Amino acid sequence: MRQRYGSLVPVELSPGVPATLVIGYRTAVRVLHDPAHFPVDPRSWEKGIPDECPVKPMLAWRPNAIRSAGEEHRRYREANVAALSAVDLHGLHAVVERIAVPLIARFCGVGAADLIADYARPLAFQVVNAMLGCSPEIGQRVATGVVTLFEGSDAAAGNAMLVAALHELVTGKRTDPGDDVTTRLVRHPAGFDDQEVIEQLVTLYAAGVEPVHNLIANTLLLILTNERFAGNLLGGSLSTRDALDEVLFLDPPIANFCMTYPRQPVLLDDIWLPAHQPVIISIAACNTDPTISGGDHTGNRSHLAWGAGPHACPARQPAYLIAQDGVDQLLDALPEIELSVSPDELPWRPGPFHRALGTLPVVFDPARPFADWHPV
Repeated sequence: MRQRYGSLVPVELSPGVPATLVIGYRTAVRVLHDPAHFPVDPRSWEKGIPDECPVKPMLAWRPNAIRSAGEEHRRYREANVAALSAVDLHGLHAVVERIAVPLIARFCGVGAADLIADYARPLAFQVVNAMLGCSPEIGQRVATGVVTLFEGSDAAAGNAMLVAALHELVTGKRTDPGDDVTTRLVRHPAGFDDQEVIEQLVTLYAAGVEPVHNLIANTLLLILTNERFAGNLLGGSLSTRDALDEVLFLDPPIANFCMTYPRQPVLLDDIWLPAHQPVIISIAACNTDPTISGGDHTGNRSHLAWGAGPHACPARQPAYLIAQDGVDQLLDALPEIELSVSPDELPWRPGPFHRALGTLPVVFDPARPFADWHPV
């Protein structure tokens, strides 16, 4: 792609749905910091896209911060930042531990597990549920909807399931508030109606469950297959945070995202980009752009996994904490864990946006009775 097209690649997101994929780091940073020429509102684009298009639900306009510009964006983002900033990060450590311990207990005596289905996915899902004050029953419907939405196989059905479950959550919080993100959104001075709160929660769930569980899984895969991390993590010279940052550079859980829609034709890197056609950042490609990549990413957090500019992810601190604690809890409990298949046999889930393992099967010596060990 780089040899043929340079930093901007013509692609199709789905048959007959053209877009431009940005694979140059500096070009991506320019786009992400220029909302005047590259706004995120897709409404002009989506008018010509049929409802049955599998990627439309993922890209379509919603009344939330990542699909709005100007005053709308300010209103939505301020509410989200306020709701997330009130999360007690010290308390979140305890939440992750409280959820991780019984998950590990279910398989630690068996000697084998699928770290996606048995650990990473339910951990991320349950922690986000706790942050948002969502019951397990409603949260399960939310999780199914989010996965379906990302995979694009029946995104419309996934979106409908997600919205219906979140409507139940929001109406419940209006009558029975709590110390949680949903209640803070309901009570924010912006005065959101139910649909607006739902749309903020769609974003938080989509960003908090699927990418975080993929980040945990991809980081565990790196640690289990790369001697530089496998040996040094135990020896103390490299940290879990270093492994997380390497994954965010080289194997980010969201590979392609940050969609923008120019209002008029824009000249970028000597290429005219059409008006109202998606411009999508390939986070994975930009992070490995040879013009900026130095090879060793230890301590380097200049990757684009959190986005950049006015729409950069406002939840990076909780996301880092959940992923780091999730990895640490597992490795503290089962330090000798190994893959049960060759890395090239691992299945990757299809989808235009994420970088997601289908399974992560591991083996280990069955742990002593779970009650006898204590995670950090």
